[in-house]
This record gives sequence, structure tokens and C-alpha cells, in this order.
Amino acid sequence: MNVGGVDPGFLVRTFGWTTVAIGVLVCLGYGLWRFLALALGSVVSSFAPRTPGVADPRIDPYPGPEPVQPAYWARQMWIDAVAAVQAAAHTVWYLLVYHWLDEIVRGRLLRGRGGSSGVRAGNAFGRLVLRLVAPGTALAALLSALLASALLLAVAAAFAVQLLLVGGLALAGVTGGRSAERLWKLARGIRMKCPYPGCYRPFPLAVHVCPGCGAAHRELWPGRFGALRHVCRCGRALPTTALAGRRRLALRCPHCDKELPAAVGTTRVVHLPLIGGTSAGKTMLMAAVLEGLRSWSHESALTVEFASIADRREANTLGRQLETSGWALKTQGGQPRALMLLIGWGRGPLRRRRLLYLYDPMGESLRDAATTRLQQYLAHADGVVLVADVLAALGVRRALHGGDGRLAVEARPADLGPVDTYAAFTGELQGLGGRRGRLGVAVVVTKRDVLDRLSSLPRPRDPVDAWLEEIGLGELVRILGHDFAARRYWAVSARAATGAGALVSEQRRAAEPVLWLLSRTGPQFGGRPAAVPGPRPPRMPRLPRMPRPRRRTDTAAPDRSSL
Repeated sequence: MNVGGVDPGFLVRTFGWTTVAIGVLVCLGYGLWRFLALALGSVVSSFAPRTPGVADPRIDPYPGPEPVQPAYWARQMWIDAVAAVQAAAHTVWYLLVYHWLDEIVRGRLLRGRGGSSGVRAGNAFGRLVLRLVAPGTALAALLSALLASALLLAVAAAFAVQLLLVGGLALAGVTGGRSAERLWKLARGIRMKCPYPGCYRPFPLAVHVCPGCGAAHRELWPGRFGALRHVCRCGRALPTTALAGRRRLALRCPHCDKELPAAVGTTRVVHLPLIGGTSAGKTMLMAAVLEGLRSWSHESALTVEFASIADRREANTLGRQLETSGWALKTQGGQPRALMLLIGWGRGPLRRRRLLYLYDPMGESLRDAATTRLQQYLAHADGVVLVADVLAALGVRRALHGGDGRLAVEARPADLGPVDTYAAFTGELQGLGGRRGRLGVAVVVTKRDVLDRLSSLPRPRDPVDAWLEEIGLGELVRILGHDFAARRYWAVSARAATGAGALVSEQRRAAEPVLWLLSRTGPQFGGRPAAVPGPRPPRMPRLPRMPRPRRRTDTAAPDRSSL
């Protein structure tokens, strides 16, 4: 129906298409790019600190015990991504609702004011045109917001895929780093255990101390705090694997918080307890072993070092006791602290090393099941050094006559004979470790200097196990042959191997039992063993040879020992 010759429908269609045209032109020519520019600008601003030069207030300090922040990819990356999406969405919403629709369309155009300047038009026609443009401008704002949102969602989706890839690569790095370290430790047989009394507990990872601020890091390995490195709260970057340099950091036990030698996490630990009755000569034998290892290091590729200053101090104290009185003082205290030695063989990349834990417990601590059960280090034993004082055996004492009895008393025999000493702890050794059938036992007959002077007994000779049977201790030989996978026998004079005028041959013989037990863990440390009569047990490992002394020349061989 025409009104005054004008078709209203035509006017509506014309106005509608004009509004659409204005909306599309304003959207594509200005609005869309304005929305995108401001939205992306707000995203960039969301990543920058609110105040230059100060800490980002979005980053909350890590509330856990570890003195580091979680890695960026593990936490902050996702926080920043969410913050960026929220900033862009908030900008688009603000531009559409408050700036375009409320301020420009309703506050300016519909009131006859310029959209950009806000100045009121000077005549009615101008104000009418501005009011007619208002719907197109509102449509332009709506189209701009929708298209900008679609494009921003596409960018956010692509960005999310990249974040997932980064997170996946980081997790792959964590998994690879952990797996590589575990395989490396498995290949080298590295199992970390505390050497201190009252602890002796195993642990998968030691506490690493930051060299910058002294903070204790309990999770310094590839994980949520970083794949390749952790950044300490003091700003120092710490490597997360031993292969990357973590081995240079100071270590502490995670259970008792005592200092550990640096080699604990990089070298296989071999636990060797010295088992014997009170006054059997365990401490004297340990001193002789130290002298023997030092002697071997002078003339072969064997290297020996103290694992810590405390170990050097303990060995020096023992040496001063022997120089002063000729005797080592009786072991005191409860559970023993391991004397730790770092023993190597060879040179260059093929050099093999072991961290040796030598335990010298009181004889009283292995006298019954209750006290033996407290010796938790026995659960980690890789071998046993059985210190046998044959002068304490009743059968041997009865065979002495004449002045031999007095010589035996002066030698301070042990409170229990070798058979009784072994019987007192063997059951608990099996219960604690469950590996007795796979261990080796080095039987060391002590006080040979006294035994050589006795006329009532045959003098000790090789094979020592045959000599033990000859003097009436065949039961000990048979029991050990049944209980242990491998056994060897020595007769040693610890007094002849220590102090002034010590015999080099006796020193090296004193070290042979320890070197033989070390050789059973892989490297060929071992020495010339005493033979065992009878058929060879099945699958008996081929006995390694002791390091051969070099031929003497006019130039003294370098000392590679720190003992």
C-alpha cells in the first residue's frame, strides 16, 4: 500500500539493506581490525608485569617445601594462557557492550552526536543522518565482535595445540631424563643407602644443597620443577641429573639429614661388615686393610681415597692409637658408622670405581638375635668379612700346653670362638637381607703372629681352610661352604701390617680379602685367594687377579692414594 506515493515496504527494505551495507563496510573497514588490535594488545599486556622492575603479582610463591618455583610449562604456562584468553574475551566484550553499543551508538549517534568526536550535529538533517547510521554501526559492532571472537578462538586453538606440544615435549624430557638416570644407575649397580648409625636406610634421591644459598633441594631431578634444571630461590640454576653435573653438589641423607660423600649418587656402594667376637681383632684388621690398600695403590693401577674428611679423621685417629700403644682400642658405642673409601681401578674412561662401606661393629652387638636385628646395615651387605680368632675356640685352647697357654692369654682372645660367633648372627643375617646364599664370605684368621709362635698347633699355612680343619675347626668350614655362594680364607697378622716396621707383604695380604669381595661386584679388584679343596661349585665366578706390582725403577712410582 502506497502512502503519499511512497511504498513503505520499499523504504524498509532500503533502510535494511543500507543498515547491512553500513554494518559490513564499517566492520570490514574498521571495526574488525579495531577489535582484533585491542584484543591482541590486551593479550600482550597480560604477559607483562604490571609495574616494570617488580615481581609479577600473578606468580604466587610456591607454598611447598621445595625452595624453587614449578617449571613454567608445568604451571605458569597454563595460568598465562587462561589469563590471555580472559583478557581477550574481556576486551571484546567491553568494546562491544560498553564502547560501541553504549557509548557510541546509544550515547552519541542516537542523540545526534558524532560517533568519534561526540560533537552534536549543527542541523536537524545532520542529526537525522546520524540517527539513521546508528543501527548500521550497532550491526558493525556486533559483526566485528563475532568475527574477532571467531578469529581469536582459532588463534587460541592453535596456541593451545602449541602449548600441548610444549607440555608433551617437556614431559618427554622429564621421562627421558628420569629413565636415562635410572638405566645409568641400574647399569652401574648404584643403590644409595645411608652409612650412619640409626639410619642405614636406602633412598632413591639424596638431598642436594644449593652452593649459592645452602637451600636443601629434595626433588632435584627431572620433574615438575624443571626437566633440565631447577632454579633455586636465590636464582642459581641447578642441573637435575648426575650426567648433567648434579654430582658436583653437596649431598645430605633425606632421612637423618647428615652429610654424604659426593660419590654416593654416582658410584656403586659396596657394604662389607667385619664380623667377629669382642677382641677378635676386627679394628686391628681394618687398620691393616687401610695400610694394605695404600700399599697396593703405590705399585699398581689401584687408587684409594677417603670419601670424606670425617673418614680421613677417623683413620688418622686409629693410626695414632696403633703408633702409641700398638693396639686398637675396643670398638665403643652402638651401631657403627661406616668407614667410606672410594676405590678405583684403571685409568681414563674405562676406570671403574666402588664406594666401599666398611662396618666395624662391637662384638657384643652380634651376640644374640635381638641385638643383631638392630644392625640394619646387614640388610645391605654385599659380602661378609668373618674375623676368626681361633684362640678363642675351646677345642684349640684345650690343645695348648706348656707356655702356649700363656701366649694365647697375652694375645687377648675373643669372648666367643669363630663357630659360636657365626652361629650368633647368621640367622638374623638371612632374615635381614635374605641374600646370604648369593654373598661371598672372606674368612680372615687373625693374630697369625701369635699362632706362628705356638708349638702346640701346626703353623698357619695355605690352604687356610685345610689348616682350620686340621686344628679342629672343620665345622666352621663346612657351615660356610653350605651357607655362602663363595668363600675364601686368609691368615693375617694385623700387628705385622701396622705400626713402625710394618711388612709390606703382610699389608697387602690383609687387603686381599676386601679386594676379593670387591671383585665379586664387577671390577677386577681381587687378589690371589687361598685355594679351596674339592670340586669347584657350579657357576663359580673366575677368580680375578690382584693388581701386579710394577717393576721397580730408579724413579719412584707416583702415589695415587689419599690414605
